[in-house]
Amino acid sequence: MRTSMSAIVARNETWSGDAATEPYEAGWAQEAIIFVRSLKTPAGPQGRARVEISPDGMNWVWEGTEIPLPDRKDAVTFARVSHFGTWLRLAATLPESSTNTVLVTIHLKS
Repeated sequence: MRTSMSAIVARNETWSGDAATEPYEAGWAQEAIIFVRSLKTPAGPQGRARVEISPDGMNWVWEGTEIPLPDRKDAVTFARVSHFGTWLRLAATLPESSTNTVLVTIHLKS
């Protein structure tokens, strides 16, 4: 029987400049879907978020997957990843004067 779980890694956080979710330890999982939802109307151009992986939860590298940040209230974007080792997070660099209040969840399956 497969195991699944979801975790909220950013809740009602207003992202601007360089931003990232809390790291999440998911070494038991084989696949992950990361959802990003805008809780308020974003300001300015939104750019893209990137999935990052880590060997230790402190030092991060780009996994290769990017997704657009949602560009309107209640819009949702997502990324699917596998082969990520143990630690996952989502990071973004928003253009100057841009903000986005986000809810980010990671959904994992073994």
